[in-house]
Amino acid sequence: MWVRGGFLKELPVRKDVRLRGFDYSNAGCYYVTICVKDRHEVLGEIVGDAPLRVPCSILSKYGVFVDAQIQKISGVYPFVSVDNYVIMPNHIHMLVTIGGKICQKMGDGTRGGASPTKAVIPQIVQSLKSMTTKEFGFNMWQRSYHDRIIRNEEEYHRIWRYIDENPAKWAEDEYHTK
Repeated sequence: MWVRGGFLKELPVRKDVRLRGFDYSNAGCYYVTICVKDRHEVLGEIVGDAPLRVPCSILSKYGVFVDAQIQKISGVYPFVSVDNYVIMPNHIHMLVTIGGKICQKMGDGTRGGASPTKAVIPQIVQSLKSMTTKEFGFNMWQRSYHDRIIRNEEEYHRIWRYIDENPAKWAEDEYHTK
């Protein structure tokens, strides 16, 4: 693209990873992953060697603060529960339920709904990122986040197990950098 004074490099178009037309304020369950920028392992470390000791996350001061913020989510959003979560060295996994019984039928995702900025899941993620940035004076987070709308109870339990087992499988984790 030519602009006055030379060529301007075309910026990449960012792919929207949210399900188009889905209301992220709908009652139901969501699997959310939030990553640290450049996969820096600032949230803690995994200690313990399977099978003798069960590996677990030992949180840094950043991880401890993030943990406290996650535990406050249900107080800020009384219709939301964080059913299970794990803070890994460079990412977080959360299993979040909005409004009641686990895994209420989600439908086909074609209904229109709240704009992304008013939807609950994006609000929770934005709030978590904002609080840590304010507390520590720098933004440690990657832009955006990953989410999955959980469609049934079997998937809910599979993701629950994945979260529980994540520290034990850290060496094979796609986010592990070493």
